[in-house]
Amino acid sequence: MTTTFSSRSSLSQLAFVAAAFVGTALSFGATASPAFAAGGSFYEVQLATPLDGAKTAVVSDVAWKCDGATCRGSQGTSRAEVVCARVARKFGEVASFASKGEALDAEGLAKCNGEKTSAVARR
Repeated sequence: MTTTFSSRSSLSQLAFVAAAFVGTALSFGATASPAFAAGGSFYEVQLATPLDGAKTAVVSDVAWKCDGATCRGSQGTSRAEVVCARVARKFGEVASFASKGEALDAEGLAKCNGEKTSAVARR
């Protein structure tokens, strides 16, 4: 009889741990990418010259979707200036760049599109 009780106790503990793990995983998944769940994006870019049609690309660790002159990207791990330089290198001159709704200033855009873009983008 003791074995049955111990077996039930272990089984209920395992069920509790499994339920806690599943709940944690689901709640993390719901909060990990709220911008995309709401239809927004982490990065927003306006290119100086529109692309021909819609394009998708992964540049470093950011997934990009572009349509014409507008590109939207998922959250990355690099600084905004580095991400901007990589976008400029891949898609062409950037007219505006925003990260989490905060736009790069004129100096940041000049660095993004400048001659040092290729050096910054390679890091």
